[in-house]
Amino acid sequence: MESSEKIGSWEAERMGSVIASEAKQSQNFITSHLPRFLPLATRYLINSKGGNLMKGFTLWFTGLSGSGKSTLSKKVEEILLERGMKVEILDGDVVRTNLSKGLGFSKEDRDTNIKRIGFVCHLLTRNDVVAISAAISPYREIRDYNRKLIGRFVEVFCKCPIPVLAERDIKGLYKKALKGEIQNFTGVSDPYEEPLNPEILIESDKENEEESVLKIIRTLELMGYVPSSGESEYSDEEEEKIKARLKDLGYI
Repeated sequence: MESSEKIGSWEAERMGSVIASEAKQSQNFITSHLPRFLPLATRYLINSKGGNLMKGFTLWFTGLSGSGKSTLSKKVEEILLERGMKVEILDGDVVRTNLSKGLGFSKEDRDTNIKRIGFVCHLLTRNDVVAISAAISPYREIRDYNRKLIGRFVEVFCKCPIPVLAERDIKGLYKKALKGEIQNFTGVSDPYEEPLNPEILIESDKENEEESVLKIIRTLELMGYVPSSGESEYSDEEEEKIKARLKDLGYI
């Protein structure tokens, strides 16, 4: 009887070992073939392993009117949604129509508007949502205030010379502002204080839309905020430029 019990125990242990081994092999097979079996968003959720990647952060676009903030923010939003992240865009024009209705364009009102956007971004970020702000936000002090409030804050400076912006402007607002027909126009009759050390610099007069989006996404990947696609579309030279910038800023 005792011998039979030992044999039964040994067989049970052996069977358990075989099952565990096969389960591990199956898991390794599925993981290595995720691109074939799972939707894109699900792959990123699995590969993030519950770590830093799926936490919220704020992507803060700043720059003059017409520099590309809204266009790029929507393109970035599409990619982040594909990667399984929760995203909300706070566009400057939309915010002024709703959250900041009634505010004017004095410095005090501009500061109040940007602080309100910052507070909403803060709430979204702490609840693991990617908040994308696309407003001019002309004053450095208020942008820095929001950076301290939010913490997980990535500044994107969309830089473009006024002559180029004036040519792009189908409404002709820049030309009117330059003639003195529009008052308090940021960059012309009202100041715009450029960021000193933005995490991402977009030169929209020199880069096309796709290049700018790739630069933003790759920077976020290297900072650990966004899961990598595993297929870099960046050249080694461009990659080194991003890494050098992040190293100078103390991120890597």
